[in-house]
Amino acid sequence: MSKTEQSTYEGFTAEERAAMKDHAKEQKAAARRSSRADKAALAEQDVLAKIAEMQDSDRVMAERVHAVVTASAPELAPKLWYGMPAYALDGKLICFFQSAAKFKARYATLGFSDNANLDEGNMWAAGFALSEVTPEVEERIAALVKQAVS
Repeated sequence: MSKTEQSTYEGFTAEERAAMKDHAKEQKAAARRSSRADKAALAEQDVLAKIAEMQDSDRVMAERVHAVVTASAPELAPKLWYGMPAYALDGKLICFFQSAAKFKARYATLGFSDNANLDEGNMWAAGFALSEVTPEVEERIAALVKQAVS
């Protein structure tokens, strides 16, 4: 690296460091849990608690996204992923909800990992901005989640 590059690099943002710390806590908590059923129940409690901590508009959207995802694909297991509500299939992340406040963004995001079966030609969306979760948005989320696990 040149001197200019070294002097301008400031490292991770406070939000990024907080997300990494959340992830480390999640991994430690998961390792301490005993049975698979206990892990699943406690993981869902963790997700619901994280949603309850969110600011008003993010919390409302996260509650709706959680309801739609769990109803559309009951095989997905709720879990925290870097401090965000997420949903996994056989331990592999499929999708997650990122609140706008998480990284001081303009909007919340419904994101999909590369494990989601959303492939469509040579290019497809893996993240969707959410400003409000309307009935039409709920239908779109349900369709995407069903496609992601198919």
